[in-house]
Amino acid sequence: MTEQANAASATKIDPTKVLQRVIMPRDEDPLDVRPLYLDEPENVHSHVSGRRAVTVPTSAKVSFASYFNAFPASYWKRWTVIEDVVLRMRVRGAGRIDVYRSKPNGDIIHLDGQVIRSAKSWTDVALKVSLKPFEDGGWIWFDVFTDDTTMEITEAAWTTEQELPTQTVAIGMTTMRPVDAVIALRALGEDPAVLAVLKKVFVADQGAVKVRDTEGYAEAVKALGDKLEVIEQDNLGGSGGFTRGLYEAIEHTDADQIMLMDDDIRLEPDAVLRSNAFARAAAQPVIVGSHMLNLQARSRLHSMGEVVDLGTCYWRAAPGALTDHDFGSESLRETEELHARIDSTYNGWWMCLFPREVVQRTGYPLPLFIKWDDAEYSLRALERGYPTVSLPGSAVWHMPWTDKNDATDWQAYFHTRNRLVLAALHSPYDVRSTLLKQGLKLSLRHLLSMEYSTVVIQQKAIEDFLAGPSRLFDSLRTALPEIRELRKKYADAQVLPSAREFPPPTFDMVRAEQMLTPPTNPVTIASEAAKALMHNLREPQAATAERPQINVPATNARWFLLGNLDSATVSNADGSGVAFRKRDPKEFRQLMKRAVRNYRRLSSEWPRMQKVYRDALPELTSVESWRKVFENN
Repeated sequence: MTEQANAASATKIDPTKVLQRVIMPRDEDPLDVRPLYLDEPENVHSHVSGRRAVTVPTSAKVSFASYFNAFPASYWKRWTVIEDVVLRMRVRGAGRIDVYRSKPNGDIIHLDGQVIRSAKSWTDVALKVSLKPFEDGGWIWFDVFTDDTTMEITEAAWTTEQELPTQTVAIGMTTMRPVDAVIALRALGEDPAVLAVLKKVFVADQGAVKVRDTEGYAEAVKALGDKLEVIEQDNLGGSGGFTRGLYEAIEHTDADQIMLMDDDIRLEPDAVLRSNAFARAAAQPVIVGSHMLNLQARSRLHSMGEVVDLGTCYWRAAPGALTDHDFGSESLRETEELHARIDSTYNGWWMCLFPREVVQRTGYPLPLFIKWDDAEYSLRALERGYPTVSLPGSAVWHMPWTDKNDATDWQAYFHTRNRLVLAALHSPYDVRSTLLKQGLKLSLRHLLSMEYSTVVIQQKAIEDFLAGPSRLFDSLRTALPEIRELRKKYADAQVLPSAREFPPPTFDMVRAEQMLTPPTNPVTIASEAAKALMHNLREPQAATAERPQINVPATNARWFLLGNLDSATVSNADGSGVAFRKRDPKEFRQLMKRAVRNYRRLSSEWPRMQKVYRDALPELTSVESWRKVFENN
């Protein structure tokens, strides 16, 4: 047995007392994730020898004031029964270990420290910190200072001396991307501590290419054993896939917690342990959400906490939450905005944990296919007394929403319909005027941008909402094929790999550049909109239907540019394809009339629709209704 193994085995921390382990990057992680684990000066590079072991070089200072290794004390103070936290670790070397805390405004206070003089033998360190002053914000972390000897650290963890219950987790994952799903499954099976809390992993396989036929699946099965169950079912969307995980966990296991998890993620396995520990320590049952890190820029925190604005019925960043923060350029210690506690009203289901009681009393998700099911569920749970906490230090890497076309592609149907369902169920305000103004403005913006397919499916979404909730379960199977068929008729929905598939553009590029300046005040906005509106009512130049006037990158595809053109090729958000948009005055008029008619009808029928959807909610979220869906698979 190696000396490191001896050090690890000598440290006997009760796993039920561990709140958060100090961890290092995995071997397969790229270098740019390192700032999430260690805060090091440019000239210092600690040696990482395992997930729980690191060696700090001589004459150096290394801080563990990092996203994954600092302890988010204010969240534990606010939501759990934990009164004190104890930093425990095993060290060898010479130097100091100092513990610091921050205030909600980011100010830093030294709390405690210990000199280490054990160059040849391992020493146990235990430093206790009270959580009393952390109500409104603040983190706890430790720094390591070395002398002329290195310092090795292993098995460090933030622990409690209080007794906590042991609770198991069942994971529900839905997948259309079997390669990603298998990578996530293998990550779950690689850590014995994670396996120890796992009761079951349910995969709702909804794709054409099956998980069982994917490279690496055998290794995942070997790691997870009989804890893994793959269920092949029709494509019922995210809500159908995630509900299957909840359903199987509640109906067929005794798991205390159920965690939902996307497939297209890269997993930090410790997020499972941290969510599990937080839920076990919670003063009342809470939904425990994980943050989203940017899969394309791995040191960036993309989503820290989100809320639904029930006045506008849109989701947005929670008050005070940072978005797209790069820990590679500004550390936790340096970013004062990260130290105040953030309160969320929901958490995306890229990773989110539910105590069993919450599901049993709240019911199952709505049959919405995709979009808004996660937000609606948390709002419904909150009405029953179960808040959602987005927990720092628990996170997965996921593709950021900014690199998706989901507001204009086929998903626009679900965005529109499901937002109306949520508003009807949960908004306490009279939102009719807001929905009317927002809807007409959005429709005009899409029409000026020659996004006719988007407007068509948005109007279908309104009409389907007004038809009532009785069709929602059937739409799990029918809505997507119908939407795809509708979009085939429109040029803006027909995506080719590159602009090279079309003739070269004809427009003056200098003039186009001048047209990119956005209007900035109500007068100029109204003037530009009127100008674009008049242009869209005139017949286009015949030649522009065959040859685009300009190639437009996705970031420049704005109504004030496209509204003054007759045609353009436009890239999609992730750069994977291009559509040839062509102006059609007849389509413009017909769709604008349809939008006006539908939004007026929506406004007049809103009180009735609120009652209809609220009356239908128990049936829409019942185990009996969802059982029928799964039995008819």
